[in-house]
Amino acid sequence: MTDKELIGMAMEARNGSYSPYSKYRVGAAVVAQNERGEEKVFTGANIENASYPCGVCAERVAVPKAVFEGFRHIKTLAVVGSSDVICTPCGMCRQFLNEFNPDLRVLCAGAKGDYKEVKLRELLAFGFGPENM
Repeated sequence: MTDKELIGMAMEARNGSYSPYSKYRVGAAVVAQNERGEEKVFTGANIENASYPCGVCAERVAVPKAVFEGFRHIKTLAVVGSSDVICTPCGMCRQFLNEFNPDLRVLCAGAKGDYKEVKLRELLAFGFGPENM
């Protein structure tokens, strides 16, 4: 799967956003691998709540779907917002993603599909992970 195809899947996932308060729709698509080496793509969108802290980011919708199905090695994440500015994972999502792959490839895209690739380690310096326990 190409990066552009994965970003396209994140753009499609953005249609599932529930964002009546911010009106900022976010979609995510992750390529995850299971213990047998099989890969699968999982998608998610942001889900807001009137009690703002109860909302869930797109990344934290997609990744738990993968983990639940036994795909626990997250290899690549594409995240797309609804503005022209590239969308990056929030701080909470960065820490959450670190649990599954500190070297994760992150494709941060804007609404038109323009993107920048970064490593999660660049977005989350000195993240707290299993090795810190």
